[in-house]
Amino acid sequence: MINLTINGIGVEVDEGTTILEAARAAKMNIPTLCRHPDLPPAAACGICVVRVRGRGNLVRACAAPAEEGMEVTTHDPEIVRVRRTVLELILSGHPNECLTCLRNESCELQSLAAEFGIKEESFPPLIAEHPLDDSTRSIVLDPRKCVKCGRCITVCQEQQNVWALSFLDRGIETRISPAGEIVLAESPCIRCGQCSAHCPVGAITEYDQGGEVWEALSDPAVYCVAQIAPSIRVSIGEAFGYEPGTNVSGQVYDALRRMGFDAVFDTNFGADVTIMEEATEFAERFRNSPESLPLITTCCPAWVDFMEKFHPEMIPHFSSCKSPQSILGVLAKTYYAEQRRLDPARIFMVSIMPCTAKKYEIHRHKTMFASGRQDVDVSITSRELIRMIRQSGLDFSGLDCLAAADSPLGEYSGAGAIFGATGGVMEAALRSAHYFVSGADLRDPVIPAVRGISGVKEGEIAIEGRPVRFAVAHGLANVEKVLDKITAAREKGDDPPYHFVEVMACPGGCIGGGGQAWEVDDAIRRLRVEGLLKDDAIREVRVSHRNPSIEKLYRDFLDRPLSDKARQLLHTSYRPRRKYRR
Repeated sequence: MINLTINGIGVEVDEGTTILEAARAAKMNIPTLCRHPDLPPAAACGICVVRVRGRGNLVRACAAPAEEGMEVTTHDPEIVRVRRTVLELILSGHPNECLTCLRNESCELQSLAAEFGIKEESFPPLIAEHPLDDSTRSIVLDPRKCVKCGRCITVCQEQQNVWALSFLDRGIETRISPAGEIVLAESPCIRCGQCSAHCPVGAITEYDQGGEVWEALSDPAVYCVAQIAPSIRVSIGEAFGYEPGTNVSGQVYDALRRMGFDAVFDTNFGADVTIMEEATEFAERFRNSPESLPLITTCCPAWVDFMEKFHPEMIPHFSSCKSPQSILGVLAKTYYAEQRRLDPARIFMVSIMPCTAKKYEIHRHKTMFASGRQDVDVSITSRELIRMIRQSGLDFSGLDCLAAADSPLGEYSGAGAIFGATGGVMEAALRSAHYFVSGADLRDPVIPAVRGISGVKEGEIAIEGRPVRFAVAHGLANVEKVLDKITAAREKGDDPPYHFVEVMACPGGCIGGGGQAWEVDDAIRRLRVEGLLKDDAIREVRVSHRNPSIEKLYRDFLDRPLSDKARQLLHTSYRPRRKYRR
């Protein structure tokens, strides 16, 4: 521990703490634009400058370590004047388009401008004109709005190890772009949206499709159905004043009905179906072809994109089962349509996901049209739904917290609920895989080794006396560590280090997805995870294969997991694509 004073107040902090962090411990707020708790300090914006006694120059607090005996002043007239000037310079290169920007009222630059009372331009505007890039139809890059903080580049290169974004040119001409000035769709971009989740302004946002949903809802000939992903229920409430992790599934169901949806389903049901198919896949490989292990889960479309581009050698290890979103989409236009005697051509399926890559998934392969038409018509993010709820004039706190999803595609087990957290898919799969191999349920459905938000988690359970080694990784740089171990064992001719692997592209899994609310850190991720675990804990049924609606689905419609019909509707395939090298 070290001791220092900040504005005359004594503070004790851990060695290695930055001045910025020490100030926050002393309840002093130092403004910053480039700093994000997920990322190493970049000292790019210069707004966080402070005065340190004995030093001639102002110091950037986000990157400067606190030292024993240091005396820091965070605010005085000169410091405030410098910060204001830096902010005005940044604003001179930023378009004044707040009213038409998706980040209006959630923009960090806008908030700082309001905090400093900036009401007029102090420098001539120097707005560089660069074209909008919406080529991925998942995220939108607007380089004109870039404030050169570098967050998106750090996330893309270091956290995700994708290297789709970089800075081009120098000085006042600096801008974000894929290397070589190609469009994002032609770059290594995997559409995970972590760049948009970490951008402080509107330079990178989701591809907004709220208008398409409103158009469908206004058409009386269209039968609109919605599904909500597992993580939505513990994150979306934050936008309406609820604590992170609060389960607001009832309010979301009610909101969607009031907005005009004819039926509201829950993607957790699709998660239970995914487990039925994926756990059966694992059981068959485990019993009959152990040399084909590990089996790698595939619910994350950004990871699928990453695998096809960077690791096509892993395709034989990929589960062929579709994600819960895709499964619920095809079941809505086949099973549900048949039960309700609806014309599938009338059904318009909208999925509400925490993920920008889900916009890509719904048309990534011909198997996403297994119903005879596009199974999911539009996928929107948490942020898009938040805007639509506000546009509807709904008082979210007054909505029915006890509302339920529509049967049968809304009933789920605890295993389906935990899909939204890192480790949740693995825990759900192991619960059912144990039964499919041994014929008996686990004594305790909780598998502690998969829980928490460590980047890589490893563990082992026994099924009929045989070890099942598993790994869980989230954030694609962490995924590479797991893949490296698998590759190294194969090259040596050793047994695989794992039999079962879960991968999520985003930190924390879907609760930290690229389409979730901005300004998320690990503390918020932990609370969201806890909200999903609580949902699991209160469920009477905690394993997918005991869900009565799932049992009925297979009895009446699919026959059994991996049946010909199940393979036709619920499974997909993969193809090697251009191999990117970093």
